[in-house]
Amino acid sequence: MFSSERNFVDWHLSGFGDAPAFLFKSLESTHSLMKRQATTGEILPGTLIVADTQTAGRGRHERTWDSPAGLNLYFNILIPLDGIPLASAPQITQVAALIFAEVFKGLQDDANAQGHGDTSLGKVTVKWPNDILCGKSKFCGILAELVYIKPTVDSIPKPAISMGVGINVNSDSVNYAHLNRAVTTLKDICGQRINREKLLQMLIANLERAIGQFRAFGIRPWVAAWKRMDQFIGARGTIIVNNHCTDQNRDSGAGAIKKTGAILDMQDDGSLLFKCDDGTIETVYSADLEI
Repeated sequence: MFSSERNFVDWHLSGFGDAPAFLFKSLESTHSLMKRQATTGEILPGTLIVADTQTAGRGRHERTWDSPAGLNLYFNILIPLDGIPLASAPQITQVAALIFAEVFKGLQDDANAQGHGDTSLGKVTVKWPNDILCGKSKFCGILAELVYIKPTVDSIPKPAISMGVGINVNSDSVNYAHLNRAVTTLKDICGQRINREKLLQMLIANLERAIGQFRAFGIRPWVAAWKRMDQFIGARGTIIVNNHCTDQNRDSGAGAIKKTGAILDMQDDGSLLFKCDDGTIETVYSADLEI
Protein backbone atom coordinates (compact mmCIF):
# COMPACT_ATOMS: atom_id res chain seq x y z
CA MET A 1 0.00 0.00 0.00
CA PHE A 2 3.00 2.28 0.46
CA SER A 3 4.27 1.58 -3.08
CA SER A 4 4.41 4.11 -5.90
CA GLU A 5 1.24 4.39 -7.97
CA ARG A 6 0.46 4.35 -11.67
CA ASN A 7 -0.83 7.34 -13.60
CA PHE A 8 -4.41 8.11 -12.66
CA VAL A 9 -5.76 7.37 -16.15
CA ASP A 10 -4.31 3.83 -15.95
CA TRP A 11 -6.01 2.82 -12.70
CA HIS A 12 -7.89 -0.47 -12.81
CA LEU A 13 -11.14 -0.12 -10.88
CA SER A 14 -14.71 -1.42 -10.85
CA GLY A 15 -17.83 -0.70 -8.86
CA PHE A 16 -20.07 -3.16 -7.03
CA GLY A 17 -20.75 -6.43 -8.85
CA ASP A 18 -18.29 -5.52 -11.61
CA ALA A 19 -20.29 -2.40 -12.44
CA PRO A 20 -18.19 0.09 -14.39
CA ALA A 21 -15.88 2.72 -12.95
CA PHE A 22 -15.49 6.08 -14.68
CA LEU A 23 -12.34 8.12 -14.10
CA PHE A 24 -12.20 11.88 -14.67
CA LYS A 25 -9.09 14.03 -14.50
CA SER A 26 -11.27 16.90 -13.30
CA LEU A 27 -14.89 17.26 -12.27
CA GLU A 28 -16.94 19.91 -10.56
CA SER A 29 -18.17 17.23 -8.14
CA THR A 30 -18.42 13.43 -8.31
CA HIS A 31 -21.56 13.68 -6.18
CA SER A 32 -23.31 16.10 -8.53
CA LEU A 33 -22.46 14.02 -11.60
CA MET A 34 -23.63 10.75 -10.04
CA LYS A 35 -26.90 12.24 -8.83
CA ARG A 36 -27.64 13.66 -12.27
CA GLN A 37 -26.75 10.50 -14.18
CA ALA A 38 -28.59 8.20 -11.77
CA THR A 39 -31.84 10.12 -12.02
CA THR A 40 -31.64 10.19 -15.82
CA GLY A 41 -30.82 6.48 -16.08
CA GLU A 42 -27.37 6.97 -17.59
CA ILE A 43 -25.54 4.72 -15.11
CA LEU A 44 -26.13 1.34 -13.51
CA PRO A 45 -26.46 0.52 -9.79
CA GLY A 46 -23.02 -0.16 -8.35
CA THR A 47 -21.28 2.35 -10.62
CA LEU A 48 -18.16 4.08 -9.31
CA ILE A 49 -17.16 7.63 -10.31
CA VAL A 50 -13.67 8.88 -9.42
CA ALA A 51 -12.08 12.28 -9.96
CA ASP A 52 -8.42 13.21 -9.69
CA THR A 53 -9.52 16.70 -8.70
CA GLN A 54 -12.80 18.52 -8.02
CA THR A 55 -13.43 22.18 -8.70
CA ALA A 56 -16.45 22.44 -6.40
CA GLY A 57 -16.13 19.63 -3.86
CA ARG A 58 -18.53 19.88 -0.95
CA GLY A 59 -19.18 18.08 2.32
CA ARG A 60 -22.21 18.17 4.56
CA HIS A 61 -24.14 21.45 4.69
CA GLU A 62 -22.26 22.70 1.62
CA ARG A 63 -19.00 23.03 3.52
CA THR A 64 -15.93 23.27 1.31
CA TRP A 65 -13.94 20.08 0.69
CA ASP A 66 -10.60 21.06 -0.79
CA SER A 67 -9.71 18.77 -3.72
CA PRO A 68 -6.14 19.29 -4.94
CA ALA A 69 -5.14 17.29 -8.03
CA GLY A 70 -3.05 14.13 -7.96
CA LEU A 71 -2.97 13.73 -4.19
CA ASN A 72 -6.22 12.50 -2.68
CA LEU A 73 -9.31 10.39 -3.36
CA TYR A 74 -12.66 11.82 -4.41
CA PHE A 75 -15.28 9.29 -5.45
CA ASN A 76 -18.96 8.31 -5.46
CA ILE A 77 -20.43 4.83 -5.40
CA LEU A 78 -24.07 4.17 -6.34
CA ILE A 79 -25.30 1.67 -3.74
CA PRO A 80 -28.52 -0.19 -4.67
CA LEU A 81 -31.06 -0.58 -1.86
CA ASP A 82 -32.49 -3.93 -2.98
CA GLY A 83 -33.46 -5.77 0.21
CA ILE A 84 -32.70 -2.76 2.44
CA PRO A 85 -35.61 -0.81 4.00
CA LEU A 86 -35.56 2.89 3.21
CA ALA A 87 -35.68 3.63 6.93
CA SER A 88 -32.35 1.81 7.33
CA ALA A 89 -30.60 3.56 4.43
CA PRO A 90 -28.95 6.28 6.59
CA GLN A 91 -27.17 3.56 8.56
CA ILE A 92 -25.20 2.61 5.44
CA THR A 93 -22.95 5.63 5.96
CA GLN A 94 -22.18 4.45 9.50
CA VAL A 95 -21.20 1.03 8.18
CA ALA A 96 -19.05 2.67 5.49
CA ALA A 97 -17.32 4.89 8.05
CA LEU A 98 -16.44 1.91 10.21
CA ILE A 99 -15.22 -0.22 7.29
CA PHE A 100 -13.05 2.59 5.95
CA ALA A 101 -11.71 3.43 9.41
CA GLU A 102 -10.64 -0.18 9.91
CA VAL A 103 -8.65 -0.01 6.67
CA PHE A 104 -7.02 3.26 7.71
CA LYS A 105 -6.26 1.88 11.17
CA GLY A 106 -4.51 -1.06 9.51
CA LEU A 107 -2.36 1.35 7.50
CA GLN A 108 -1.55 3.31 10.64
CA ASP A 109 -0.56 0.16 12.51
CA ASP A 110 1.66 -0.99 9.63
CA ALA A 111 3.35 2.41 9.42
CA ASN A 112 3.94 2.49 13.17
CA ALA A 113 5.43 -0.99 13.06
CA GLN A 114 7.85 0.23 10.36
CA GLY A 115 8.75 3.27 12.46
CA HIS A 116 7.24 5.74 9.97
CA GLY A 117 3.96 6.74 11.62
CA ASP A 118 3.43 9.93 13.60
CA THR A 119 2.03 8.66 16.90
CA SER A 120 1.61 12.22 18.20
CA LEU A 121 -1.47 12.59 15.99
CA GLY A 122 -3.38 10.00 18.00
CA LYS A 123 -5.32 6.97 16.77
CA VAL A 124 -7.64 6.57 13.80
CA THR A 125 -11.16 6.67 15.16
CA VAL A 126 -14.80 7.16 14.15
CA LYS A 127 -17.04 9.98 15.33
CA TRP A 128 -20.80 9.71 15.15
CA PRO A 129 -22.52 9.76 12.76
CA ASN A 130 -19.96 9.02 10.01
CA ASP A 131 -16.78 11.04 10.39
CA ILE A 132 -13.31 9.49 10.40
CA LEU A 133 -10.59 11.22 12.39
CA CYS A 134 -7.10 10.73 13.69
CA GLY A 135 -7.18 12.06 17.22
CA LYS A 136 -9.57 14.97 16.72
CA SER A 137 -8.44 15.84 13.18
CA LYS A 138 -10.67 14.84 10.28
CA PHE A 139 -9.26 13.32 7.11
CA CYS A 140 -12.21 11.46 5.57
CA GLY A 141 -15.74 12.70 4.97
CA ILE A 142 -18.81 10.85 3.72
CA LEU A 143 -21.84 12.47 2.11
CA ALA A 144 -24.84 10.32 1.17
CA GLU A 145 -28.06 11.15 -0.63
CA LEU A 146 -31.07 9.06 -1.59
CA VAL A 147 -31.63 9.00 -5.35
CA TYR A 148 -34.05 7.13 -7.60
CA ILE A 149 -32.48 5.39 -10.57
CA LYS A 150 -34.49 5.87 -13.75
CA PRO A 151 -35.15 2.42 -15.26
CA THR A 152 -34.07 1.56 -18.78
CA VAL A 153 -37.53 0.14 -19.45
CA ASP A 154 -40.99 1.24 -18.35
CA SER A 155 -40.97 0.33 -14.67
CA ILE A 156 -40.80 1.93 -11.23
CA PRO A 157 -37.62 3.89 -10.43
CA LYS A 158 -35.44 2.09 -7.89
CA PRO A 159 -33.98 3.78 -4.80
CA ALA A 160 -30.23 3.89 -4.26
CA ILE A 161 -27.71 5.74 -2.15
CA SER A 162 -25.24 8.01 -3.90
CA MET A 163 -22.34 7.94 -1.45
CA GLY A 164 -19.66 10.56 -1.93
CA VAL A 165 -16.32 10.14 -0.18
CA GLY A 166 -13.40 12.51 0.16
CA ILE A 167 -10.14 11.27 1.68
CA ASN A 168 -7.06 13.38 2.35
CA VAL A 169 -4.44 10.85 1.28
CA ASN A 170 -1.14 12.36 0.10
CA SER A 171 -1.74 16.06 0.67
CA ASP A 172 -0.22 17.97 3.60
CA SER A 173 -2.32 19.05 6.57
CA VAL A 174 -0.69 22.50 6.55
CA ASN A 175 -2.46 23.16 3.26
CA TYR A 176 -5.84 23.12 5.01
CA ALA A 177 -5.10 25.83 7.59
CA HIS A 178 -7.41 28.28 5.79
CA LEU A 179 -10.41 26.04 6.57
CA ASN A 180 -10.12 26.81 10.28
CA ARG A 181 -10.84 23.17 11.13
CA ALA A 182 -8.71 20.37 12.56
CA VAL A 183 -7.60 18.45 9.45
CA THR A 184 -4.93 15.82 8.80
CA THR A 185 -3.97 13.41 6.01
CA LEU A 186 -3.08 9.74 5.69
CA LYS A 187 0.43 10.73 4.59
CA ASP A 188 0.90 12.64 7.83
CA ILE A 189 -0.54 9.77 9.86
CA CYS A 190 1.59 7.10 8.18
CA GLY A 191 4.70 9.18 7.51
CA GLN A 192 4.83 8.12 3.85
CA ARG A 193 2.90 8.35 0.60
CA ILE A 194 0.15 5.85 -0.13
CA ASN A 195 -0.83 4.18 -3.39
CA ARG A 196 -4.27 5.67 -4.02
CA GLU A 197 -5.30 3.07 -6.60
CA LYS A 198 -4.63 0.14 -4.26
CA LEU A 199 -6.31 1.95 -1.38
CA LEU A 200 -9.46 2.61 -3.39
CA GLN A 201 -9.58 -0.98 -4.63
CA MET A 202 -9.48 -2.19 -1.02
CA LEU A 203 -12.08 0.30 0.18
CA ILE A 204 -14.59 -0.61 -2.54
CA ALA A 205 -14.09 -4.37 -2.08
CA ASN A 206 -14.48 -4.15 1.71
CA LEU A 207 -17.51 -1.87 1.41
CA GLU A 208 -19.25 -4.19 -1.04
CA ARG A 209 -18.83 -7.14 1.35
CA ALA A 210 -20.05 -5.02 4.25
CA ILE A 211 -23.17 -3.89 2.39
CA GLY A 212 -24.01 -7.53 1.70
CA GLN A 213 -23.72 -8.27 5.42
CA PHE A 214 -25.75 -5.18 6.28
CA ARG A 215 -28.47 -6.28 3.88
CA ALA A 216 -28.68 -9.61 5.71
CA PHE A 217 -28.22 -8.54 9.34
CA GLY A 218 -28.84 -4.80 9.62
CA ILE A 219 -26.80 -2.35 11.69
CA ARG A 220 -26.75 -4.20 15.01
CA PRO A 221 -23.67 -6.41 14.36
CA TRP A 222 -21.69 -3.27 13.50
CA VAL A 223 -22.50 -1.37 16.67
CA ALA A 224 -20.12 -3.34 18.91
CA ALA A 225 -17.29 -2.84 16.42
CA TRP A 226 -18.11 0.87 16.23
CA LYS A 227 -17.92 1.19 20.02
CA ARG A 228 -14.49 -0.47 20.05
CA MET A 229 -13.16 2.14 17.64
CA ASP A 230 -15.09 5.18 18.94
CA GLN A 231 -12.96 7.20 21.38
CA PHE A 232 -15.65 9.77 22.21
CA ILE A 233 -18.31 7.80 24.07
CA GLY A 234 -18.28 9.20 27.59
CA ALA A 235 -16.80 12.52 26.49
CA ARG A 236 -18.46 15.91 26.39
CA GLY A 237 -19.74 17.21 23.09
CA THR A 238 -22.22 19.41 21.30
CA ILE A 239 -25.01 18.17 19.08
CA ILE A 240 -26.06 20.55 16.32
CA VAL A 241 -29.58 19.95 15.03
CA ASN A 242 -31.15 21.50 11.92
CA ASN A 243 -27.68 22.73 11.11
CA HIS A 244 -27.39 24.87 8.01
CA CYS A 245 -24.00 26.30 8.83
CA THR A 246 -21.29 26.72 6.23
CA ASP A 247 -17.58 27.47 6.46
CA GLN A 248 -18.51 31.14 6.72
CA ASN A 249 -20.97 30.97 9.64
CA ARG A 250 -19.94 27.79 11.45
CA ASP A 251 -18.47 29.70 14.40
CA SER A 252 -21.54 31.87 14.86
CA GLY A 253 -23.82 28.83 14.79
CA ALA A 254 -26.31 30.63 12.57
CA GLY A 255 -29.20 28.41 11.61
CA ALA A 256 -28.36 25.79 14.21
CA ILE A 257 -29.83 24.52 17.46
CA LYS A 258 -26.91 23.60 19.71
CA LYS A 259 -27.08 21.44 22.83
CA THR A 260 -24.05 20.65 24.96
CA GLY A 261 -23.71 17.65 27.22
CA ALA A 262 -22.25 14.17 27.48
CA ILE A 263 -22.11 11.41 24.86
CA LEU A 264 -23.60 8.39 26.62
CA ASP A 265 -23.69 5.68 23.98
CA MET A 266 -24.35 4.56 20.43
CA GLN A 267 -27.51 2.46 20.48
CA ASP A 268 -28.33 -0.74 18.61
CA ASP A 269 -30.11 1.17 15.83
CA GLY A 270 -27.13 3.47 15.26
CA SER A 271 -28.66 6.46 17.06
CA LEU A 272 -26.79 8.54 19.63
CA LEU A 273 -27.77 8.63 23.30
CA PHE A 274 -26.94 12.10 24.57
CA LYS A 275 -27.36 13.66 28.03
CA CYS A 276 -27.88 17.40 27.80
CA ASP A 277 -26.56 19.74 30.45
CA ASP A 278 -30.13 20.42 31.60
CA GLY A 279 -30.39 16.75 32.59
CA THR A 280 -32.59 15.56 29.73
CA ILE A 281 -31.53 12.47 27.80
CA GLU A 282 -32.15 12.53 24.08
CA THR A 283 -32.00 9.92 21.35
CA VAL A 284 -30.44 11.63 18.33
CA TYR A 285 -30.96 10.19 14.88
CA SER A 286 -29.63 13.00 12.70
CA ALA A 287 -27.29 15.81 13.72
CA ASP A 288 -23.71 16.96 13.69
CA LEU A 289 -21.57 16.16 16.70
CA GLU A 290 -18.75 18.45 17.74
CA ILE A 291 -16.16 17.26 20.25
